[in-house]
Amino acid sequence: MKHPLDRPGSKPAWCPGCGNFGILKLLEEVLTELELNPKQTVIVSGIGQAAKTPYYIDTHMFGGLHGRALPVATALKASNPALTVIAEGGDGDMYGEGGNHFMHTIRRNPDIVHIVHNNMVYGLTKGQASPTSQKGFKTPVQTKGVSSEPFNPISVALALKAGFVSRVNIGNYAHAKAVLKEAFLHKGYALVDVFQPCVVFNKTNTYKWFKDNTYELESGYDSSNLPSAMIKALENDPIPLGIFYQTENVTFEEHIRGDEKRALYSLIHDHEKIQMLFDAY
Repeated sequence: MKHPLDRPGSKPAWCPGCGNFGILKLLEEVLTELELNPKQTVIVSGIGQAAKTPYYIDTHMFGGLHGRALPVATALKASNPALTVIAEGGDGDMYGEGGNHFMHTIRRNPDIVHIVHNNMVYGLTKGQASPTSQKGFKTPVQTKGVSSEPFNPISVALALKAGFVSRVNIGNYAHAKAVLKEAFLHKGYALVDVFQPCVVFNKTNTYKWFKDNTYELESGYDSSNLPSAMIKALENDPIPLGIFYQTENVTFEEHIRGDEKRALYSLIHDHEKIQMLFDAY
């Protein structure tokens, strides 16, 4: 699979050194190695630097409103279960503007992969604190430092019993690739929270900081144990990386479609009944 950055005249809209480049490369390699058909794959994003990712990869895409990628991704999967559906965006887009959708998408459990670029800052709008910014982090707006407790997406996802909950560091590339592959192989909602630096607006949480302040979950860790996963999710010095929890349940589309796997557009519709429904309103 070749993404548009390989084409003459293409120019990325990211700063040199941005962690988004690594995530783009990671996603491209995983889709290729899993032999997923680009014509049967769609990436849904919202607004932000991270949300530009679908523009640089050769799949279908839907660019929506700020924080609104997840309901669109859920609807796409429900309307055509054969699609590989990815919801992708930044920590502000997904956990701030899209925080309510984040919680209720977990509850519905659509079979989608949810990739969040977590750089602990708003990059597109020039460096305001995001939901995951750490206490004390100073910005042009929070001049005395962030006073709020940072949002913990891992513990929230676990509290709602998400089927696949993970976190990786793009600076630990091989580990990130292995986890992302597992997310695509999982049936149901799969969260992959990706630590990645914003090299311009966050001088605190750098590539070195993420390397020095994270560790991989040990090889004998039991990802089927929810209480144990919650304990790990609350660790922050250092921060664990890996698959915290994994279990499979009936998906959203299975609930509403049953065994019907055909796309909605291919079904035969009773136009008289549809018209009667319209007339009723």
